[in-house]
Amino acid sequence: MALARGRRERGIDYWPGFVDALSTLVLGIIFLLTVFVVVQFFLSQEVAGKDTALVRLNAQIAQLTDLLSLEKTGKVDLEDEIARMRANLSGVESERDRLRASADAGAGAASAQSQIAEAQGKINALSGSLDSEKSVSARALAQVEILNQQIAALRRQLAALESTLDASEKKDKDSQSRIADLGQRLNVALAQRVQELSRYRSDFFGKLREILGNRPDIRVVGDRFVFQSEVFFDSGQAVLSPEGRNELDKLAAALLELEKKIPPEIAWVLRVDGHTDVRPIASSQFPSNWALSAARAISVVQYLMTKGVSPQRLVAAGFGEFQPLDPGNTEEAFRRNRRLELKLTER
Repeated sequence: MALARGRRERGIDYWPGFVDALSTLVLGIIFLLTVFVVVQFFLSQEVAGKDTALVRLNAQIAQLTDLLSLEKTGKVDLEDEIARMRANLSGVESERDRLRASADAGAGAASAQSQIAEAQGKINALSGSLDSEKSVSARALAQVEILNQQIAALRRQLAALESTLDASEKKDKDSQSRIADLGQRLNVALAQRVQELSRYRSDFFGKLREILGNRPDIRVVGDRFVFQSEVFFDSGQAVLSPEGRNELDKLAAALLELEKKIPPEIAWVLRVDGHTDVRPIASSQFPSNWALSAARAISVVQYLMTKGVSPQRLVAAGFGEFQPLDPGNTEEAFRRNRRLELKLTER
């Protein structure tokens, strides 16, 4: 009893620290994944906003380009009108000079003077129209220059947005690459833990085989030990028999030795599964086969705890009659299905 108490005290003082360290590692990994997901979300929001602004600026540039095209067309029309008026002015001036020459020659002076006055009036009117067209043309040129400046400013903004968008996309790709690398490293670490647990499971099963021997009522099925219920319990009961306690003492010793060998960062448990046959049971203590199978698994777990096995390493589960090994209805099939299974697995 003193030796068992010493082992139990060392388990209580020693293992919670390793459990806390493993919990801290898992929480740290979860925190890093959460940070990467949040960063990716905000980057996607920023890229979506940049795309919207880019579309809006492209629409503004197209509108301004249309306005510039219209102004250029108006400018060409004004220049054509000015050229036409200048040609008319030149023609009128030529006519005026001809009439003056005729007047100087003394032929039809009064009529020539009248024609000269009329030509001079046309010249003045054309000069006024020409000045007006020049003023309109100057305003149009000023508007065209303003539009050119606005288009240049918008193109600079567009270039800045494209540069920001490229930087955001690069940052997003870097984040994706880091997340993928972290996930790959996490998968590798988990695979290593599984391999280590498989190795310790093999050692544990080997140790149990040595301890329990080649008994016909104890079998290895896949990755678990299968005990017939009669080894531990009387029919319809969940109280451990003396023989069952002796077998569990051996199992507890192997578990305590295993706890010392497995590194604390490996999250392992011993799962105890209770099973019954298909014949129904209905009593005040056990209203169903499910209740009986769960009670038997809990009895085994509680006994192992009294022997110093850490409760953090134990799991009890009841399956009732719903996971039979033998689907038959013979007494031998019923006996095979009434069993307890022990499996060393991940938490």
